[in-house]
Amino acid sequence: MPLPATTYERVVYKNPSEHHYMKVYLDFQDHGVEVNVAQFKQLLVSALKDLFGEVGAALPVDVLTFEEKTLSAILRVPSSGMAKLWSSLTLLGSYKGKKCAFRVIQVSPFLLALSGNSRELLLD
Repeated sequence: MPLPATTYERVVYKNPSEHHYMKVYLDFQDHGVEVNVAQFKQLLVSALKDLFGEVGAALPVDVLTFEEKTLSAILRVPSSGMAKLWSSLTLLGSYKGKKCAFRVIQVSPFLLALSGNSRELLLD
């Protein structure tokens, strides 16, 4: 007796989350460059504007936390605009004539997921 044919079902999960959260830091080639939260936000907007024009600059990006010492931040962006923001940050290359790059550390639809990083976990 032949075996019954195996059937496979493809299940695609679409995240219903309204926002995504990104943990990023700004890395300058030359050390000692100081950026405050207002300048950081303006840098985000100008990166979006450079790549996507005025429509990109209108993307609502919120800086939830910002650390001036490490130039790191947690950003909130609508899920529909996450790819635009990420690509804009990736292609940014300078700020006020200084070479720099954004490093995306973590991305999640859940803010709580950014509170810890398993790569930095120290076990006793």
